[in-house]
Amino acid sequence: MFLPCHKDDTAMDTAIMIWNKVISHTGLFQNIISDRDLMFTSELWTNLHNLFGTKLSFSTAYHPQTDALAERMIQTLEDMIRRFCAYGPEFKDSDGFTHHWCTLITALELAYKTSIHYST
Repeated sequence: MFLPCHKDDTAMDTAIMIWNKVISHTGLFQNIISDRDLMFTSELWTNLHNLFGTKLSFSTAYHPQTDALAERMIQTLEDMIRRFCAYGPEFKDSDGFTHHWCTLITALELAYKTSIHYST
């Protein structure tokens, strides 16, 4: 799932966004796989996992297969967003409607998920 984030988002910001945009729609996870980013190893996340009974697993550090797939997906999404933002954070489509880049995350996610990837 793609969610618009900011570089200065805190662990609390991320937890609230995941609660509001993911868990409230899909239910709780049994397991979350993450890199070892401090955002996901904080006391807040530890408490949330304990509270909800979920498990946090970490990908293997410096594991090229795991890292490469995640990094490639992120790079592809960044490229897609940059193309939309080439003329600024807001743009007009061919019908004259004005859009902000973050409103198109769902459309970008659909485009990414329905495209053919090297790994598939």
